[in-house]
Amino acid sequence: MNKTSQKFDVAVIGGGPAGMMAAGTAAKNGAKVVLLEKNKTLGKKLLITGKGRCNITNIRDDNRGFIKELGVNGPFLFSALAAFGPKDVVDFFKHLGVKTKVERGGRVFPVSDLSADVLNALARFLSEGRVTVIKQVKIKELVLQKDLITKIKLVDDEITAQKIILATGGLAYPGTGCTGDGYNWAKNLGHTIVKPTPALVPVLLKERWVKDLEGLSLKNVSIAVYQNNKKVASEFGEALFTASGLSGPIILDLSQTIGQCLAKGAVELKINFKPALDWPALDLRLQKDFGQNPNKAFKNSLGQLLPKKLIPIFIKLSKIDENKKAGQLTREEKSRLLKLFFEFTLTVDRLDGFEKAIITVGGINLKEINPKTMGSKIIKNLFFAGEIIDLNGPTGGYNLQIAFATGYLAGNSK
Repeated sequence: MNKTSQKFDVAVIGGGPAGMMAAGTAAKNGAKVVLLEKNKTLGKKLLITGKGRCNITNIRDDNRGFIKELGVNGPFLFSALAAFGPKDVVDFFKHLGVKTKVERGGRVFPVSDLSADVLNALARFLSEGRVTVIKQVKIKELVLQKDLITKIKLVDDEITAQKIILATGGLAYPGTGCTGDGYNWAKNLGHTIVKPTPALVPVLLKERWVKDLEGLSLKNVSIAVYQNNKKVASEFGEALFTASGLSGPIILDLSQTIGQCLAKGAVELKINFKPALDWPALDLRLQKDFGQNPNKAFKNSLGQLLPKKLIPIFIKLSKIDENKKAGQLTREEKSRLLKLFFEFTLTVDRLDGFEKAIITVGGINLKEINPKTMGSKIIKNLFFAGEIIDLNGPTGGYNLQIAFATGYLAGNSK
């Protein structure tokens, strides 16, 4: 059977947010575009972002504030943000009929709280540009001659294009089709891959009793990362106990730092359950609560200060007799109890895997990409967009903004 050949101006590989933005943008500029996606549907991972609400971007006072949140690699994004920043993303979706709202911390969501609305808008964007979308496609090879990709070999077909955009994502959530294909193609084309590791990922703990806290949600707490008895980093906000560890916004944002520390040795987490109080203030609160009901058993005296699930753990770790009367606690026992409120210490076992990670750290080395075009410095007609590159941010809309901005820049560049 002879293979057929299809010719396009631009071929985009990967139908996630970066790929859809790149394809639609190139088509809007008049190019004949094909979008190749391995899944049955586009945007499979997009649908589950933000717990299905889809945090599309983060509004900051300026781009420098946004860049600062991305760490050492952040400055790479300046050109992409200048071309298509957070306000541009909001305007883009507004034009496509998606109204948005700004929540705490500058996080932007669709008013409907439905990621499907964001995906449908991107699908309309592709349709308006008459982008050819080919799903369930299997790519065998990107054929290279000198410093140009001359064709994309499929199973029973081949595609030629003047410009190739790789937007295949990373390794996070492999169930959505993120299996690292783009890394292998880029490596075969001469690019360097910074080792991919899971990020924005839950933490697994060594304490076995943590399973008794599964489902417990913590609000307005502070969690600090410690190594060698020194505080490395801390975050304030919300967290969640799982059957084997911790998750939630604080932990996800700290996970990259925790991973870096684990490579050097043991890591501890210390939870401050009362960050709005200092030691003397909480001490007075305990004296007041215990003094009002001095004959009440210790185990029944913590209900106003702790969630129900935490009380047995506090009793166990404080080593105070649960049946001892509240008014009979010694100064030393109260001191141990107070320390638990401010430094509830947990031992990190490891980070969870790519199956639970929201994004991937690592990818195409940024030194090999032109930040003003997203073009490869090695292959003349190759461009990159989205999670495949070695750039990531915390939770709160940063990573989708990276996808949209780099996708827009790649689609716009020649």
